[in-house]
Amino acid sequence: MNEANQDVKLGVNIDHIATIREARGTDEPDPVFGAYLAELGGADCITVHLREDRRHIQDRDVIILRQTVSTRMNLEMARAEDVVEVALKIAPDQATLVPERREEVTTEGGLDVAAEKSALMDLVKRLKEVGTSVSMFIDPDHAQIDASRDVGADAVEIHTGTYANAQNPDDRQRALQEIMKSAEYADSVGLTVLAGHGLTYRNVRPVVEIPQVVELNIGHSIVSRAAFVGIERAVREMKELLKR
Repeated sequence: MNEANQDVKLGVNIDHIATIREARGTDEPDPVFGAYLAELGGADCITVHLREDRRHIQDRDVIILRQTVSTRMNLEMARAEDVVEVALKIAPDQATLVPERREEVTTEGGLDVAAEKSALMDLVKRLKEVGTSVSMFIDPDHAQIDASRDVGADAVEIHTGTYANAQNPDDRQRALQEIMKSAEYADSVGLTVLAGHGLTYRNVRPVVEIPQVVELNIGHSIVSRAAFVGIERAVREMKELLKR
């Protein structure tokens, strides 16, 4: 369990630095350099999502990042075998298993661990054999937490999208309560608790105040702010909001 007086760690997702690069099919901006600057700004972890369609992060990126990231590298991934092969080759510090649909703009919800327990159990075992810890990106749901524990995950990352996208205070508070209850339950069954998706400089503080949450993964909001103030400053400003 995270002590309430310990600051929440920040995983900076640099996917959208690569999105800008791929918009022109060129070699800049380089997400590897973006990761370096994010670490200078205080990032505790660098997160990238190697999607099956390679729409932003490329194999080259994750290979170089594995060699250059000095904090921790978190690889978000689905169960596509070519992506699994890359993960097993580079052995990131952490792998976060996520659902993935080609037509989605961004990940739209949590992984249904309970429905895929057998396949996920095998994948978790393969990842752990190369020294990678495993997290499941799930909706705030006790059944998914139980399933994550059953397949051998070390952690869960609770999907905060419903909270972040809520259009009125009542809906936002209900979504926050679900996150709080799930964080408490996941911690009680021995899972490390992370959270992320849709978090911004404006909405992150209530999630920071959940005692069991030890780390947040935030990408789009930081990269967006970095366009105006630079990535080091954007990361530092988010880090200030993660203090308890």
